[in-house]
Amino acid sequence: MNPPILYSFRRCPYAMRARMGLLVSGTAWELREVVLRAKPAELIAASPKGTVPVLVLPNGRVIEQSLDILRWALAVHDPEDWRARDNPAAIASNDGAFKHHLDRYKYPDRHHSDPLSHRAAALALLGPLEARLAMHANLCGAERGLADIAIFPFVRQFAAVEPDWFAVQPIPRVQAWLARHLASALFAEAMTRRAPWQAGHAPVLL
Repeated sequence: MNPPILYSFRRCPYAMRARMGLLVSGTAWELREVVLRAKPAELIAASPKGTVPVLVLPNGRVIEQSLDILRWALAVHDPEDWRARDNPAAIASNDGAFKHHLDRYKYPDRHHSDPLSHRAAALALLGPLEARLAMHANLCGAERGLADIAIFPFVRQFAAVEPDWFAVQPIPRVQAWLARHLASALFAEAMTRRAPWQAGHAPVLL
């Protein structure tokens, strides 16, 4: 049987969490790195919305949302028990309000926004994470879990806009938590650079 196929873009935070979930699960899968300005016809045929990540299962089922891909992978195999360390409310805040302000901070010209006001609003939303991390090294306990993997790629993106500014903000636990996840072997593997996928080329199997 052919493995599941993941259409992905290396720098997309949604795709990052999908890749990390698949990697930690130990599931065999094929990675198809795409160029967003030249999306392959196979991606559009599988998912007309044309965004990544998209997972195509061997039976033809298509999973179009990153959290659904992450949870599907962990349902297959969850060796670190990530599902026991989930926090749907924190993830919803990240994917909703935090992402809203992050986009308007990072891309003010695109959104015709005041980046400093959105920067401040996004920073305020990190306060609950700072409070949670006062109790544990990770968001739901001592070990990393689903909530950490779902959220930290977006905090990474926020920190990368103005690294020097982020480094001096009064959120030392969030900063240390982010640094640990960025330094993990799992994240390094998930961020390995791959050539863009082309039909007919040898598949990238993971």
